[in-house]
Amino acid sequence: MPAWADEIIAQYQSNASSQFILCGNIDDRFLLPLGRSVKLGSLTDFLEEVLMPRFDVVLSYDIGNGIRIEKGGSLFEQWPDYKERQELPKSPRPAIETLTHYFRYAANLAKLGKRSMQIGCWIRAADLVAPAMPGGYSNDINALAMLMRDWGADEHLTESPLVTCLLVENLNDLHSLLVNSHHATTVTIPLPPREDLRPFFQIVANKFPKALEVFRDNHEELADSLGGASLNAVENLLKLKEYRTQPIQPDDLVSLKKELVERDCNDLVEFIQTDRTLDDVHAQEGLKTRLREDMTLWRNGESRAMPMGYLLCGPVGTGKTFLVECLAGEAGVPVVKIKNFRDKWIGSTEGNLETIFRLLQGLGRCFVFIDEADQALGKRDAGGNDGGLSGRVYSMFAKEMSNPANRGRIIWILASSRPDLIEVDLKRPGRVDVKIPIFPTISAEESFHLIRALCSRLDIVFDDAVFDLLRSHIPELLTPGAAEAIAIKAHRLIATRSLAPRDALQDVLTDYQHPVAKEIMDFQIGLAVKESTDIEFVPDRFRTGD
Repeated sequence: MPAWADEIIAQYQSNASSQFILCGNIDDRFLLPLGRSVKLGSLTDFLEEVLMPRFDVVLSYDIGNGIRIEKGGSLFEQWPDYKERQELPKSPRPAIETLTHYFRYAANLAKLGKRSMQIGCWIRAADLVAPAMPGGYSNDINALAMLMRDWGADEHLTESPLVTCLLVENLNDLHSLLVNSHHATTVTIPLPPREDLRPFFQIVANKFPKALEVFRDNHEELADSLGGASLNAVENLLKLKEYRTQPIQPDDLVSLKKELVERDCNDLVEFIQTDRTLDDVHAQEGLKTRLREDMTLWRNGESRAMPMGYLLCGPVGTGKTFLVECLAGEAGVPVVKIKNFRDKWIGSTEGNLETIFRLLQGLGRCFVFIDEADQALGKRDAGGNDGGLSGRVYSMFAKEMSNPANRGRIIWILASSRPDLIEVDLKRPGRVDVKIPIFPTISAEESFHLIRALCSRLDIVFDDAVFDLLRSHIPELLTPGAAEAIAIKAHRLIATRSLAPRDALQDVLTDYQHPVAKEIMDFQIGLAVKESTDIEFVPDRFRTGD
């Protein structure tokens, strides 16, 4: 029995709650523990067959199918109102009123001692029946929400054996009267843990023999590798592989997981795959030492000594994203880059964030990378220009980033050239424990080594003598982005004008201009220095303010 189901059972049997808001991974496939056997089914199958097998009447409603009698039709048909109308309504208002009347009828029978019926009911896509409307609610929507709230709050109903479940993928899409009800229990259904994937593969093994051919006797490795994907996504993958008679290969697992998770998350995130390590980071030895210490702690399970997050700050083009890739390769864990989650539709942005956070919890250990964090994380008080959206985004990130259960599991990495624009509360210890400044080169020699390293990727080779010849032309305060542009331009001159590598580089550097104005570069360097949590991260040149 999954933990979320145990929570429902405990709340109901203790009489603490009879109404449940089920959110999260509600549209997935589920393992149904039925006595000594296990089979696959939907969430509503789980509710009916696992949680409500002994209920006398089970009803359901959604705006497409209307009210349906899932179980106990003969008892339901004895209701005088049903005998009169012989049909059940589809539209939300009459449907919710009909369900409310039936619940009260059954409660009255029990109170009079005539018959006590255990009744269960679920509302699919409850957010379409009683939606959240940040711009203001209509009286009709408010009335529906109040009726549904009363199912779990009205003593006349709660004293009878009634259970109601509201199914909604994202909690932010549901009416606030229901979400904030003290009488309803919100139960978040997570993505399936690796422990669920193992019996899943056992159940479907005979159905997909070709797809699982390589892993026929090793379901555990396959489950561990695909953890974080939904059962739906994994089953669809198996169907496609079986149709094409293509066995899943060990070398495919990383790319398959990337594909499954990104599709599950509607392309709200991107998996960064890299074979780089911190050895690929130029200079900044003190920083690399600190990061390697953290990675050693992580591998050794010393989660209490791990930071909750990092802030990478420095001028534009200094390689903040590159450092994240190298850190990921060093740690050997997934890096999830949060893409543009904002949406023009009311409530969609918050729903997208819920989807992302649910994925992160399902992945286990991972880095979460947010580029341009000063723009992405929202503001505590952004005024009324966006209807309060920025404030709600800020609150959601603040809550998730400070969750102590995530320490040692999820490490947040924020990157920004304007860390002063990130809310102070989001940068405090407990959310971001380590602030890492990243600087451009501080000498002509350092600039040359950076240019030479990037040129070598284009098969352009320079020896040390070139530095002595071009020393006066080599700029300081060079970022990796600017150095890469120099390397590409030199490569172009070699290809188009047949210049020697040294002459091509000299030609590029003779008229070189920094792509970022000096005053902007100095300002962003100053911000990075002020943000740094450790002075050892700051080169001597910038410590003295030169």
